[in-house]
Amino acid sequence: MEQSTDQLLREGKLLPVMEEFYTLQGEGFNTGQAAYFIRVGGCDVGCKWCDVKESWNASDFPPVSTDFIVEHACSYPARAIVVTGGEPLLYNMDYLCSELHRKGVRIFLETSGSQPLSGDWDWICVSPKKDAPPMKEVALMASELKVIIQDYTDFTWAEENSLLASSSCLLYLQPEWSRRNTMMPEIIRYIQANPKWRISLQSHKYMHIP
Repeated sequence: MEQSTDQLLREGKLLPVMEEFYTLQGEGFNTGQAAYFIRVGGCDVGCKWCDVKESWNASDFPPVSTDFIVEHACSYPARAIVVTGGEPLLYNMDYLCSELHRKGVRIFLETSGSQPLSGDWDWICVSPKKDAPPMKEVALMASELKVIIQDYTDFTWAEENSLLASSSCLLYLQPEWSRRNTMMPEIIRYIQANPKWRISLQSHKYMHIP
């Protein structure tokens, strides 16, 4: 019997992909590396400063075969795939990860951590959001914690979330793009006083690439 679209979505064999593109990773620990990005539609947070608000409504993006996504992603030279959103963990990522790993690529997740973890990831970047705080079990699995700093209260938010992460997790503070000129000096001073943190910049925006 042929499976329904809903069943295939539950199994992760279809995903509502908003866009895919080949570029350089612009943020965090892996900045500068060539990577193929898969942006999944649908978000449960909706940050007012989000720079990809058009990704929020999953119904805008017809489900795509995960097998097709894998074949397309693996046709590029880089052996690094970044899965981002929206919020990827709104969907079952087990099948996507297993098929990508079968192709011999490394897989990087970008998530708010608001949903249960699925999929087998080589690197997990958790960027916690106040309107939908990360689940403790997801924060504990983070390879890097990347906190967006829009105003001074976000430093406290960053410290609260650092307590959820493992001792091996890398800690990053990243200025919200529209407030970067105001917050950059504050972040620099904060990291000087609290050197467990590093700074992350949206270098792709400075380079004018996706």
